[in-house]
Amino acid sequence: MPRSEIIGTIARALARAAALCLVASGAAAQPHRVVSVNLCTDQLALMLAAPGQLISVSRLAHDPQSSSMVAAASALPANGSTAEEVYLLAPDLVLAGTFTAPATVNMLRGLGIRVEVFAPAQSLDDVPARIAQMGKALNREPQAAAMIEDYRAALAGLQDDAPASRPRAALSYVNNYTSGDATLAGDILRAAGLANVATEVGLSSVGTIALEELVMLAPDVIIQGRNYPGYARAEDNLDHPALHGLKDTVLAGELTDRDWICGTPQVLEAVAAMRALRLRLEVR
Repeated sequence: MPRSEIIGTIARALARAAALCLVASGAAAQPHRVVSVNLCTDQLALMLAAPGQLISVSRLAHDPQSSSMVAAASALPANGSTAEEVYLLAPDLVLAGTFTAPATVNMLRGLGIRVEVFAPAQSLDDVPARIAQMGKALNREPQAAAMIEDYRAALAGLQDDAPASRPRAALSYVNNYTSGDATLAGDILRAAGLANVATEVGLSSVGTIALEELVMLAPDVIIQGRNYPGYARAEDNLDHPALHGLKDTVLAGELTDRDWICGTPQVLEAVAAMRALRLRLEVR
């Protein structure tokens, strides 16, 4: 092994030993080498971490189709979310998601590394809890409290004109998937003043509405998922002639994944966009 690699390995071991000593002594020290291996924790950490505290984010954080914070994330190296790669970064805290590979989480914990796991947000009301959890993990609780206050105020402002009669909306993704009211995407529609037609067919979570059924529902607006580069039969439902034959239905595509999928204040952008869409529908 080259001398530079040996020195680097020793330095990482010393840093990890120092972190473990702090934990053993009961000191509530602020983590200094934080690694995120999940897209949603990437973004919350980028919003709340102290300068230099976050040292690596997942590769998805650098993807403009998935991440709402590509500019901030690009200043940090990306990791592949594997235990071996993360261990070599000598973190004193790893941020993961519920769906992070259990083998990765268990291996890192077995090596004595603290791993904080975040569940996905299922509603807009879950967002403050995720912010608070991140603030506590990073020892940045005052900053998290301020962010929660701003989030709640902004969300209330976006809902101050909810209509008595809500336009009927459908979310339509590839392979006819949709989201019901008991999901973050469904709650975004509700907050924006739209009624989700998934409830009319008994869907509360993620499921499918067949193209024929969607045509018969004839919603006021169909909000479509992203059509990926290239071609796949899974995307045929997004541009089917039957949809264009719905004279009183607006086809509003494309839903931007990066504003919808994570429980961060970025969901306010999705609420604002859907509210603007609803206002346009009301003046047709």
